[in-house]
Formats: sequence, structure tokens, C-alpha cells
Amino acid sequence: QVRLVESGGGLVQPGGSLKLSCAASGIIFSRNAMGWYRQAPGKQRELVASMTTGGSTNYADGVKGRFTISRDNAKNTMFLQMNSLKPEDTAGYYCNAVSRLYAWGQGTQVTVSS
Repeated sequence: QVRLVESGGGLVQPGGSLKLSCAASGIIFSRNAMGWYRQAPGKQRELVASMTTGGSTNYADGVKGRFTISRDNAKNTMFLQMNSLKPEDTAGYYCNAVSRLYAWGQGTQVTVSS
């Protein structure tokens, strides 16, 4: 059974930075294309960053140049470095596979506000 646990969210001012972490059991990140998703109130969940098994990355247009996805294979942990945060980045952030979705974790809330 796959279990995903996100952490690192919080309240940050516009222009600030946060680094999210995703730990997992039951899945090996380096053997799966993985991604970070977010869901804002009243909106559908969207994929904002992904990484292939080979390490190639892809980003949604709205976060390109500001967000960076990475992983630590030894610790089976995935990260999302978020810089230059904007109020529109406010959402619950979740990690999951890309090719197939496992049960969602509890997510971590990111709130960008002055």
C-alpha cells in the first residue's frame, strides 16, 4: 500500500520561499514519474511540477522559473522548492505519481499573503 506524506507548507509573504517535502512508503520515487499537484479552493487539482524516472522535469506555465522539483533517491524523498511566491500559489499541495494516482496524502497548505 502506498502512503504519501507531504510537509513544509505554511504562511509566507508574497515574494517569499518555501520548500515542500514528500516522503513515501510503498513506492520508490526513482522508479516512477512523480509530481507535485495543488488544489486551490473551488478549483480542480492541477499538476504543477513533475519528474521522470530519468530525472527530466516539467513545470506548469504559471510556476516555470519559480518552482523546482527534485528528489533524494537515498531517502526516497521528493521536494518542491518554491521561490517568488505569489498569492495565486495559495493552495493545498500534494505529491503523487503521474502515470497512475495513488491514494492522496493529507497535503500541506501553502498560503501566500501579506
